[in-house]
Amino acid sequence: MPEGHSVHRLARQLGDVFAGRPVRVSSPQGRFANGAARLDGRVLTGARAHGKQLFMSFAAPNDAADVLILRSHLGIYGAWSFVGDETFQAASSIGAPRKVGEQETGSAAGSTVAYDDAGLVVPDAPIGAVRARLVGEHGWADLRGPALCTVETPVEAAVAEAKLGPDPLDPDADPEPFIAKAGKSKRPIAVLLMEQNVVAGIGNIFRAESLFRRKVNPFLPGTSLSREDLVGLWDENVALMDIGVRLGRIITTDPADRPGVPEAEAWPHHGNYVYHRHGQPCLHCGTTVLRQDLNGRALYWCPGCQK
Repeated sequence: MPEGHSVHRLARQLGDVFAGRPVRVSSPQGRFANGAARLDGRVLTGARAHGKQLFMSFAAPNDAADVLILRSHLGIYGAWSFVGDETFQAASSIGAPRKVGEQETGSAAGSTVAYDDAGLVVPDAPIGAVRARLVGEHGWADLRGPALCTVETPVEAAVAEAKLGPDPLDPDADPEPFIAKAGKSKRPIAVLLMEQNVVAGIGNIFRAESLFRRKVNPFLPGTSLSREDLVGLWDENVALMDIGVRLGRIITTDPADRPGVPEAEAWPHHGNYVYHRHGQPCLHCGTTVLRQDLNGRALYWCPGCQK
């Protein structure tokens, strides 16, 4: 499942290529036809992420106060793909991997596109089950396979957002709700870090890597962690997720643990300490990294470092 850094990158990209202009919205698949009809022709005024959820604001062309929100969640399989001309600066795809080697980075610009008599781009026929398609002057974006794609009023969207925990990638976020909820819970801290109503945006990789870097046993109940422990986990995820936004990859290793391998080239073989390294020796203590199920998700950890 795409983690919070991908959704923040996605929000920035959608804003860069569509904001401030009317957008044609459709649902080639048909499952989002009613929602698309409500948004079609409106102006995208902004896109932002809160954790793993994306909030896109669309205003009526002649009434900036008439706003609707497209709220979406990529889930396990969702992804956006982008195609456009040389002025359409965008990564080709952001979201769940569609094929081996696909990356969030790259460029959708410079593609061969057609134009109508008004000089507007004419998109290619959709490929696969496209839930929602956004078309601007210079390119288009297709959403496939989301867990959630709905149109709401600003009030409805605010109610949904209020149920989310603080987002480490929000510079104005207050970590206290996370510290309070986690510190009062008897559930394992590794479970709590994945609860989006406790803290928003952390997924399986950031969970495993932040716990390892802070040397926290993933099975400890939240009540057993000190305030210093919880603040440390928050700060760790702030730093790691910021790297993810910058690079488009989750790189959690320090330079000393990947000598000669620059940050931008660390993924996948030198990018992480424990995630997907089960059966291999820990880079710090040599203990075999373990993989085991916890609450339905695979947990990776080092029993030597995370006692």
